[in-house]
Amino acid sequence: MQEDVLASLLRGADEVLVKQELIKKLEEGRPLRIKAGFDPTAPDLHLGHTVLINKLKQFQDLGHEVLFLIGDFTGMIGDPTGKNVTRKPLTRDEVIDNAKTYEEQIFKILDPTKTLVMFNSSWMNAMSSADLIQLAAKHTVARMLERDDFSKRFKGGQPIAIHEFLYPLIQGYDSVAMKADVELGGTDQKFNLLVGRQLQEVFGQKPQVVITMPILEGLDGVQKMSKSLNNYIGIADAADDMFGKIMSISDALMWRYFELLSFRPMAEIKLWMQECEEGANPRNYKVKLAQEIIERFHDADAACKALENFEARFQRGAMPDEMDEMELKIEGDSYGIANLLKDAGLTASTSEAIRMINQGAVKINAEKVSDPKLEISVNTENVYQVGKRKFAKVKISA
Repeated sequence: MQEDVLASLLRGADEVLVKQELIKKLEEGRPLRIKAGFDPTAPDLHLGHTVLINKLKQFQDLGHEVLFLIGDFTGMIGDPTGKNVTRKPLTRDEVIDNAKTYEEQIFKILDPTKTLVMFNSSWMNAMSSADLIQLAAKHTVARMLERDDFSKRFKGGQPIAIHEFLYPLIQGYDSVAMKADVELGGTDQKFNLLVGRQLQEVFGQKPQVVITMPILEGLDGVQKMSKSLNNYIGIADAADDMFGKIMSISDALMWRYFELLSFRPMAEIKLWMQECEEGANPRNYKVKLAQEIIERFHDADAACKALENFEARFQRGAMPDEMDEMELKIEGDSYGIANLLKDAGLTASTSEAIRMINQGAVKINAEKVSDPKLEISVNTENVYQVGKRKFAKVKISA
């Protein structure tokens, strides 16, 4: 087993259960069946979802068989992971509509000729109620309550619906039906992935290797990337929007994105990190990241054009290389733009801030601000500009 191959496959991974089993499977010299499942809970995928899809591609490029599972059946149950209340299930129509867009989007990364897209309804719909009861008999309530979110809800007197216990059971059975050798999932899915290992053994199969990947932080660098938190980069976003969002992330988060989202060699990325430590401008590497991501989901021309448009918005050099940098701490979830500009020293008062906004003289990351009541989310870092000469990079924290 070549060490560089193993290092590539495990790049960014949080945990491997069990690493020695993975090495043994790889040494068998056959294409492994690599599974990752996605519930079609929303029509659009974002970069957070692609952490797993990128890992699938790495296996695919090495000749392994990628099984992309769309959980159209489990999507109607609703994944209880991390929820402190019972999650509302999706309707059949919502699941079908969302699943269609998933198929279109994943092939921006995966090779469609080498990817097997599967739906767990194809075996779950064929399962009778008696079959489901027999499956449920292969797991215990005590084991289910070992799961952190279930345990907390049970101890806190929060309701747990019976159907929620079925979710990890069915996700685990998917691995049996698909004869998975390896399953990929987020760190929040570890319990469910291990249920797959247990059920495979019950059904006489070799247990799958579980590889958990970190949950990608959103643009704020703190909360997980989520559309509901509006801190996401959608893979269907316009090229200019992608570019602007990536350029807005912190320098520290940039390296996290490089590790989990880029296909560049880690040796190259580590060299760039060293160059930044020695004084190179992190902005130049952020541009490389933005262009790589845009080229993946659009094309090379779009990536070049996005850079041109971004520089044009900054009036090609109008932004200074050096500016004041500061951190403002607040209580609550957001900071009113007028107060922020005053507290950052960019205006003398909130009334001046409001007047400058109304005059179109205020920008955030080169984008004009038109709403004087705009609220800026906590745990964000942006470049604020008032007029032609006043700039400040401001981080907001709680």
